Amino acid sequence: MAESPRAARWQCAGSRWGHRGPALVWRRPAHGERLSPLTPDRPLSFTTGPRRDCVGVRRGARHTPCPAGAEVPAAAVSAQCPDCARLDRSYSVAADTRTDDPRPYDVYLAWFGPDLVKVGITAAEREGARLLEQAALSYCLLGRGPLMAARRAEAVLGTALGVPDRFPYAAKRTAREAAPPPERRAADLAALHQRARALGALPESLALAPFEPVHQDAAFHLDRVRPALGLIRLVPEATVAGRIDAVAGPDIHLTSTDGRILLLDTRQLAGWPLTAAAADAPTTAPVAVREREAEAPEGLF
Repeated sequence: MAESPRAARWQCAGSRWGHRGPALVWRRPAHGERLSPLTPDRPLSFTTGPRRDCVGVRRGARHTPCPAGAEVPAAAVSAQCPDCARLDRSYSVAADTRTDDPRPYDVYLAWFGPDLVKVGITAAEREGARLLEQAALSYCLLGRGPLMAARRAEAVLGTALGVPDRFPYAAKRTAREAAPPPERRAADLAALHQRARALGALPESLALAPFEPVHQDAAFHLDRVRPALGLIRLVPEATVAGRIDAVAGPDIHLTSTDGRILLLDTRQLAGWPLTAAAADAPTTAPVAVREREAEAPEGLF
């Protein structure tokens, strides 16, 4: 039986961080998954297809395609339809639906900008990948323990010290473009780490960690990040072409072929089928200009 036109195309599934850095993820029914590295100075040129489809559900190394082949709104951050999103949340630690998870968890403090320090948890086996995905410029571990102890510590820090567990993504982007040196970030984290360790309400089963800051300037090529004109808005049959400057979390910082400094959120890239465009093609995708103050398709690169 011949493949349907839609099944015959590679679908972008967003980006993923690994030990070798960030990469775009590609999926195609019956062909599995492939990666295209996102390295600085690499050309990036593609044209979106006629519609954006749900990426289905991925659990570990297993991917389940969307059974309905549902269309996803072009402007949505999530590339899942409501049914797949509900299934994903049913297995989610973040949604407190897996309280019996036996793996050890790390409690971390992540620095995104001045006054933008958050607390979070991640499976210890991920070895910091979560902090790369979130685009934390610096971070440190507070402790390690069972899932519910980590959850309790996260709640204690939020209540006792007023440390949030999330920030608007736009604030992270703005802070990234004028980040202070690692020494300033380390000082902020050290002060909060000390205050957190002094709390008497932390769970006894949480093994506290010494202060050891990690800075991700090199991973993100932070020295190449410049203030961007705006965020690319993906629509059907739109072209994006330019050169990759840096990648931080889900964001690709790129210089378009006409010299504009732009941001491409790979969360919104997920779900689109992409075809190669000429390396010198004009970027026709609309750009939301920011208001300040006040056999993977290798040919796509």
